Amino acid sequence: MTTLDTDTAVRPRTARLRADATRNRERIVSAARQAIVEFGPDVPLDEVARRAGVGNATLYRHFADRSELIRQVALSVMARTAQRAEDALAEEPDAFSALHRFVFEAAEERIGALCPMVSDAFNCQDPQVAEQVERLDRSITAIMDRAQCAGQLRGDIAVGDLMVALTQLTRPLPGTGCVGFDRFAHRHLQLFLDGLRAPAQSELVGTAATLEDLQGCNK
Repeated sequence: MTTLDTDTAVRPRTARLRADATRNRERIVSAARQAIVEFGPDVPLDEVARRAGVGNATLYRHFADRSELIRQVALSVMARTAQRAEDALAEEPDAFSALHRFVFEAAEERIGALCPMVSDAFNCQDPQVAEQVERLDRSITAIMDRAQCAGQLRGDIAVGDLMVALTQLTRPLPGTGCVGFDRFAHRHLQLFLDGLRAPAQSELVGTAATLEDLQGCNK
C-alpha cells in the first residue's frame, strides 16, 4: 500500500473515532443530567456510566472528576435552554406565545431541580460559563422585550424575575422526587404566566431582577 493509500485509510478511521468519542461524551452528559435530577449531585458515577451505555474508563477519559462532569451538565443545560428561547422567538408569530412556549420548554430541562445542584459550577470567571450566561440572558431578554413592546407583558420585570419563578415552580418538593410532578408544575406555570400579562393588576415592590443579580457577580 502506498503512503497515499495509507493516509486515505487512516483519515476515515480517525474521523470515526472522533465521532464515536463525541457521541460518548454527549451520552454521558445527558445521562448525568437525568441521574442528577433523580438522585442529586452525589449520584454514583458508575450509575451515570451505566445509563450512558459506556464503561467507567470511558467516563473518566472524558471527565477527570465529578466536578468537571457537573460543570459540563450546567453548561449543557444553559445552552439547551438558550436554544429553546431562540427557537421560540424565531418560530412563534405571537410575542406572548413565544414566552409561553419558552417557559414550558425550559421546565422540561428540569432547571428547577438542577440549578441548586449545579450552582457550584457557576464560576463567574470561567469563560465558557460566562459565554453561556451571556447567551442565555440575551435570548430570554429578546423574548421578553418583544412581548413588552407588544404590550402583552408587564414592564416591571426582567430576566432574573422570570428565571427565579421558573426555577422555584419547577423544583420538586422535598422528599417527593420528580415522579408525577409535571402536572403540578405545569398548572403553576400557567398561573404564573397569567400574572405576567399586561396590563398588570398590581404594583411590584422592589426593582426588576437581572440574571447578573442572580449570579452575584461583580463585573
